[in-house]
Amino acid sequence: MNWNSRWMTVAVMAIAVSPAFAGGKATQMWRCELQDDATEDQVVAAAEKWLATAKTMKGGENLQAYVYFPVAVNDSGQSDLIFVVRAPTFKEWGEFWDGYKDSPTAKLDKEHEKFLVPTDSGLWESIKVK
Repeated sequence: MNWNSRWMTVAVMAIAVSPAFAGGKATQMWRCELQDDATEDQVVAAAEKWLATAKTMKGGENLQAYVYFPVAVNDSGQSDLIFVVRAPTFKEWGEFWDGYKDSPTAKLDKEHEKFLVPTDSGLWESIKVK
């Protein structure tokens, strides 16, 4: 499946499941591989730039982002990091993805592919445990 097809699949999933998961936060997770010369600082800087741009989009105003680097993980070498973006509601996530395809934020994805390659992704509902 090519990269554009993955984005479209995620967008359709976000819209389709939003009524069913109205209580939790929409959490998108990407497993990523780093190119050989990429650094953690470079990844964090790229994530900060991506989030700042995403926050300018409709539905993106309240997004939060996290970069998870493995320390002690039984991951079988499947990823070098996980990039997580969380929206307070599936409605906001859907609004964000509706405008994503040709956005400045999407254009950053191409720029970041020089050192960071997403290999897999999934949209999750996250519920805080009390």
